[in-house]
Amino acid sequence: MLYDAADNPGSLTPDTLCAAYEQQLHDVITNVGIDTVTEETDVDTTTVETLANIDTDTDTPVTPDFRTEDAAAILAVDQSYPDAEAVIFELRDHLLMSMTTTVVDVDIIASNVDLNLSGQEVQQSLEGRAPMTLAQLAAIQQFLAARNDQ
Repeated sequence: MLYDAADNPGSLTPDTLCAAYEQQLHDVITNVGIDTVTEETDVDTTTVETLANIDTDTDTPVTPDFRTEDAAAILAVDQSYPDAEAVIFELRDHLLMSMTTTVVDVDIIASNVDLNLSGQEVQQSLEGRAPMTLAQLAAIQQFLAARNDQ
């Protein structure tokens, strides 16, 4: 579901966490096939092929600007995941619950992650009113998890 792509996300760098998301997508594409993913999603073939061919031994993400909505669509192709909308709702719920547990607001997140986003832009991304990339998700999740671990 993306947020569960790595154990102890607070101990990772955002790039390593983003690469873990890509690994999860890679596993789905490998399992169901490139053709199935391109037929059942709106994700372009080049991106699907890039994710299918990532070096699974690297911690460097190759598609950091890939949107979480598209990632959810890929996950949803695999029958072991819920539909894309449910993946996104669960992802947002997980992040919002982490904010509550950690007792931080969007302005604190914005000032502590290297995304060049305002608190309002972070809030819009978390609420689904603005797109969120895997790199943004990784930075936000890593920050919240690290704060939660303190």
